[in-house]
Amino acid sequence: MARKKSVWRPQIGAVATYIGGASKLASSAYNVRVVAESSVDRMVVEAIGRSGTPVRFTVKCKNLAPLQPGLFD
Repeated sequence: MARKKSVWRPQIGAVATYIGGASKLASSAYNVRVVAESSVDRMVVEAIGRSGTPVRFTVKCKNLAPLQPGLFD
């Protein structure tokens, strides 16, 4: 049997990378800040929108990853 991969669950206020799963051809990654927990395996995150204003949206925890080492050191 295959084991379930453990999902990384960031703490509130942590900075993470959101890897969008909408399109496999044009997938992009965004740096986001975790604002709150939502319902089952989802988090409310905040990112900078196209107009430069903060935007909040809900994402699945499996689409969040820790930042690369040394990015904000």
